Amino acid sequence: MRALRLTAWGETPAPTEVERPVPHGTEVLVRVEAAGLCRSDLHVIDAAPGTLPYRLPFTLGHEVAGRVAALGPGADGVGLGERVVVHGPWGCGSCARCAAGHDNYCDRRDTLAWHGAGLGRDGGMADYLLVASARHLVPIGDLPADQAAPLSDAGLTSYHAVAGLRPALGEDTTAVVIGVGGLGHLAVQILRATTASRVLAVDVREDALALADRSGADFGTLLRPDTARALRARSGDVGADAVLDFVGTARTLELAAGVLRPGGALALVGSGGGSLTVAKPGVLPPGFRLSLPFWGARQELAEVVALARSGALHVEAERFPLSAAPEAIDRLRRGAARGRTVLVPD
Repeated sequence: MRALRLTAWGETPAPTEVERPVPHGTEVLVRVEAAGLCRSDLHVIDAAPGTLPYRLPFTLGHEVAGRVAALGPGADGVGLGERVVVHGPWGCGSCARCAAGHDNYCDRRDTLAWHGAGLGRDGGMADYLLVASARHLVPIGDLPADQAAPLSDAGLTSYHAVAGLRPALGEDTTAVVIGVGGLGHLAVQILRATTASRVLAVDVREDALALADRSGADFGTLLRPDTARALRARSGDVGADAVLDFVGTARTLELAAGVLRPGGALALVGSGGGSLTVAKPGVLPPGFRLSLPFWGARQELAEVVALARSGALHVEAERFPLSAAPEAIDRLRRGAARGRTVLVPD
């Protein structure tokens, strides 16, 4: 079968031929219909040797949807031919967090040589994906694969980040989304579908603001020196109740701190290298709360799938055949991708 395997750090992988895996024990073999590509994949490809605990080689792809093709003799909870999306964060499988479906916060995460499918373990940028257990699978019914696959990270991470802020986002509140790309455009839709908050969007690209508008944002603006003032004006001059930063640079974190109202919350999702100095007194508003959401729980993925199947969530996706993966990676690296990039087996 064909698979996009990382064989050397810092080198763009290309599809190659590998043996099709055979499921044993509780394992489930999924025939891949679509696999998402995101900046996390670039971070993995570009990592310096020794930065990550992963052992080379392995197949990339942590956003995966497909159809169950074969079952190990001990597998249960899923049927042959069933269409599924893969809950990508794979933990140790035995701690209390993993047992509850919260592999994203596995208690033994720091001791593992992987973080999930396509992150140290073979992932879904291939014709087939071997999944350790059906507990990592969520049914998708007739949801198109190019819609379902990005839900497992872009949708789930955004949903998990919003869930942590939801108690603060009632009537007459303001949420700001910084960075309207693969995750941000879904965060806008999730905020609209699950909270009563007005949604303001910020990006450095006009086409991203157009995407925010299509996703239901109440207002969008380019990142400029006066952006904090413009956002505050849209909030009734009190500031934002919550900010979701999908970029995470020094500039975006400065904006987040400058627009939050007292008691406001920041969910830092992006890994852009920026930092905040926490001090009293300092520049952060009184009552400031910070979260660092990472992926999400299996049950939350099921809730995201339900939102998508109801029509409340739509992924803006660009499709590429798996054979064109190097081109898709180059477009993403150059910032030319629109929404989420999805690879489909040829």
